[in-house]
Amino acid sequence: LIKTGPVIQPVKEGEALAVGDEVVVRIVLRTDRDMVYVHMKDHRGSGTEPVNVLSHFKYQDGLGYYETTRDTASHFFIDYLPKGVYVFEYSTRVQHRGIYQTGLAEIQCMYAPEFNSHSRSLPLTVR
Repeated sequence: LIKTGPVIQPVKEGEALAVGDEVVVRIVLRTDRDMVYVHMKDHRGSGTEPVNVLSHFKYQDGLGYYETTRDTASHFFIDYLPKGVYVFEYSTRVQHRGIYQTGLAEIQCMYAPEFNSHSRSLPLTVR
């Protein structure tokens, strides 16, 4: 018998969540060049609240960044972003019933704003 930890399952479009469910937001960032002073902002989905509200410096997968949670979004400040693939995760909890949209994730190099990108928004149904 092998004990396992929590299992994360993707939320499929059209699948309903329940009030109190924990949703792990996962942002996969792919960059083809080194960049400095990057700001990534992930707008939180409507009807959800963050689990962790404390700002902190984080070091993960060879990347150091500062993460802070605000009213409507989580912000990630990166001094140096080497080219590669990075995964950012944080948890939110579903608070209200209804049909909502998830937020957009936006990223921009502060000294070269022409280097930017954003994600798409997905529907979120809570029963």
